[in-house]
Amino acid sequence: MTTTSRVISRLFVVLLSVTLFVALSVAGCGESGTESKKEAGTAKTVKANQKADLKAKKAVEDRYNVPLGNRQSKGPENALVTIVEISEFQCPFCSRVLPTIKKIMDTYKGKVRVVWVNNPLPFHKDAGPASEAALAAGEQGKFWEMHDKLFANQKQLKRDNLDSYAKELGLDMDKFAKAMDSGKFKAQIKKDQELAKRFAARGTPHFFVNGIRVKGARPFDSFKTVIDAELKKAEKFKNSKNIYAEVVKGAKTKADAPKKNDRRKPQEDKNIYKVATGDKGSAKGNVDGALITIVEFSDYQCPFCTRAEKTVDQVVEAYGDKVRVFFRHNPLPFHKQAKNAAAATLAARNQGKFWEMHQILFDNQKALKTDKIDEVLAGFAGKIGLNVAKFQKDMKSEAIKKEIEKDMAEAKNFGSRGTPGFFINGRKLVGAQPMAKFKTLIDELLKDATKSGKTGDALYAELTKNGKTKAEAPKRQNRPKEDPNKVYNVPAGSSYYKGGKNAKVEIIEFSEFQCPFCSRVIPTLKKLDEKYGNDIKVVFKHSPLPFHKDAPMASEAALAAGDQGKFWEMHDLLFKNHKQLKRENLETYAKELGLDMAKFNSALDSGVFKAQIAEDKKLAQKVGARGTPTFFINGKKLVGAQPFDAFDKAIQAALKAKK
Repeated sequence: MTTTSRVISRLFVVLLSVTLFVALSVAGCGESGTESKKEAGTAKTVKANQKADLKAKKAVEDRYNVPLGNRQSKGPENALVTIVEISEFQCPFCSRVLPTIKKIMDTYKGKVRVVWVNNPLPFHKDAGPASEAALAAGEQGKFWEMHDKLFANQKQLKRDNLDSYAKELGLDMDKFAKAMDSGKFKAQIKKDQELAKRFAARGTPHFFVNGIRVKGARPFDSFKTVIDAELKKAEKFKNSKNIYAEVVKGAKTKADAPKKNDRRKPQEDKNIYKVATGDKGSAKGNVDGALITIVEFSDYQCPFCTRAEKTVDQVVEAYGDKVRVFFRHNPLPFHKQAKNAAAATLAARNQGKFWEMHQILFDNQKALKTDKIDEVLAGFAGKIGLNVAKFQKDMKSEAIKKEIEKDMAEAKNFGSRGTPGFFINGRKLVGAQPMAKFKTLIDELLKDATKSGKTGDALYAELTKNGKTKAEAPKRQNRPKEDPNKVYNVPAGSSYYKGGKNAKVEIIEFSEFQCPFCSRVIPTLKKLDEKYGNDIKVVFKHSPLPFHKDAPMASEAALAAGDQGKFWEMHDLLFKNHKQLKRENLETYAKELGLDMAKFNSALDSGVFKAQIAEDKKLAQKVGARGTPTFFINGKKLVGAQPFDAFDKAIQAALKAKK
């Protein structure tokens, strides 16, 4: 690996620890003109293998006895298979699984029932009232009708919306309103939430199929495998008065307690850091006479910074003249308009209105997601009474640019890589911490602050005069080194490949289409093809990374094209246009390739290839292919978009081992 490659890899690993942002690099395959086909096996074989794997997995999984109570259900009361669905109405993943549930009910008509358990998550503010509305409708015999209304209007779940849906369903509005106003169903919802917690159903949606756990908005085939197995098992109880009770008899009545994490909690950083306060025009509180100085590094597009601002206001209100806050800028690189927003506050400061601009930016954070940022900021400037022409000129000034760069450099210097970051009389406090955290630290620091009799700048200078001028570099985690000679069992399965069918060297490639580094290795693979021809075979496995939102559907598009004999042609188009992978783009590429569009769209709409992609990702996890691209050359791992020589050396070693 070159020095440049190492730097890139290390940078992205650091970003993952802070913001879940990682990409080692991504590879493609050779050019058109080489052999392009599938290994022996059809789509049916793939599904058969997937089913066999799932059955084997389910055979060793625990079964849970989840009590049903008098909860809302649909399907036969004494069905062979009972699905307990733990869900809520504001969760987008819960709505995605609706077509799957409908397909289950249609496919297994008379054999399956679904029992609903409410689990409104705390960060979905409208989910609780929506659950109450569903139960209030259920009291009038229309739970499932309200259920469908709520999911159909998931983004409109305020009280007036709920009343409107109730009217549309022809409910007794007095009775409905009384149930909502009195909180009649809150206790029932709380019991449902306790049940979810008891069985470790922390996220939504969550299912128990005859007591077998199925997590998340899984595709139909995942449910089908479990249901088919359970139908056979339940057949012997078909004459029982309570089939479900017989099936789950003796099963676990609660989830096992999670295993304790042996990792030690990071020690509190009690160092004092000599952090400059910045300009007093960006300060609030008792600027010249406070005992506590808070230096805050923040970003106007960061949602956690928005939360922290409310806490900072609480601190200022609680401690009054004892506190002052200096605001400094640390716009993160992936927030495109954060620097412009920071410049706007400094331009406003030049007219004495830093905090007015500061407030309007945090109050309208979503408005910053625009390519017309200059217009938006000028509009804000006008609202707070600034001279807009001067504001716009100052925003672009070299002085403001340098001040922001200085703040960013100092944040980095003191180890404040994410936002928000605070230094309270020199002591570091990381993240959007609750008021209690601030209070504990401030109360502790006030004891020393009152001893000298000084305040403001003089006190802060004295308290930090011997402080650290730079944060220590974070200690590297001592991860166990992988054995470079370890040979992994990575089956090619029926994945698409290029090269010789019976090649001496098989290269399994785990990759995805949205990573900006993915095309870098394509010339290398082409060069390898020219040198080794049919002595090598490159097998493509899909491993779309979670923070690349368009990557999964791009993989589906490639497989849908492959179903029409044009996997590699679509592969090349996707890599060539990795920044344009929305549904409309994928359809454009399909038309360019002359695909049957009805068949292509049907494949994407049905999600028929999702299970195959999930299996590839599962295999990637199993063999430790965490980033993309990762290669296995006759089973030996090679990570990243390595140069030609690294591949050549590995292939030569593999060929030598074959002799």
